[in-house]
Amino acid sequence: MALDKETEERIEQPVAAEAEREIRLTPAEAVERMRINVPVRGNRKLRALVERVNEDRQLKGWWHVSNVNAVARMEINDHSWVHIQIVTNIALKLLRQLTKHGIEPAMVKDYGMTRDDAEVVVTLAALTHCIGMSIHRQGHEDFSLFLAEPKLRELLAGLYDEPDLTVVVSEVLQAIISHRADGVPLTLEAGLIRVADALDMAKGRSRIPFEHGRVSMHSLSAAAIEDVEIKDGEEKPIRIEIVMNNSSGIFQVDGLLKAKLRGSGLEPFVEVVAHIDTEEEKRLVPMYRLEI
Repeated sequence: MALDKETEERIEQPVAAEAEREIRLTPAEAVERMRINVPVRGNRKLRALVERVNEDRQLKGWWHVSNVNAVARMEINDHSWVHIQIVTNIALKLLRQLTKHGIEPAMVKDYGMTRDDAEVVVTLAALTHCIGMSIHRQGHEDFSLFLAEPKLRELLAGLYDEPDLTVVVSEVLQAIISHRADGVPLTLEAGLIRVADALDMAKGRSRIPFEHGRVSMHSLSAAAIEDVEIKDGEEKPIRIEIVMNNSSGIFQVDGLLKAKLRGSGLEPFVEVVAHIDTEEEKRLVPMYRLEI
């Protein structure tokens, strides 16, 4: 996946060490480091939106508290602004991959709006999908809704007039609530957020418990994921290729990613394959194809 250089470098750092450095910063220091970069292409609304987001200290404050709750207090996987940026980039890449193959998002099909508007919905949903973690992990999707609604209207002011403004806000909120484990996405855009959130697993991004010495199938399988690539599929529009350093990574694919893909609405469009790219482990499974 193509991410900006700074984010790529941060991903390469040991996850637990980098995450713990982040949470030891003062709120002002943490916010100062945050800058979201996404490929806006020719989408002027998206460009204006990203500029506003990068000036919004309240939104960044929520990201910081969410990460303190996740890493310092619960010792679970990273929920920092880096997670937010990765999910946003993945969701946009998936959306553009689908539209390249002629698959139209709900903003086009249901409202006669544009693909640019769908990109705004997907980006905003990715940016705000877990701000409720700043309150609590349990029920964070619901908390994200009431924090996000007024913030979305603030960020979109002047970019949309009513009733289009309410349409965009409502679709973002639907995507936020649908990313929960038992969520039921009603749109392509919502399904993309659900899947993109699960795909933030490259470079051992989910391995904080493992680095803290808590060995379980969850932590071991998370540490086994080396890379995630999104490309044109052979049988479907999107091929997600997951590179592992250990066969335990199959649990992440068959157990966790599969659960997020099922019911996402993306099943007809996505194929997933996982393989081990190392000689250090006996290849019990040379190639694994996920059946959704």
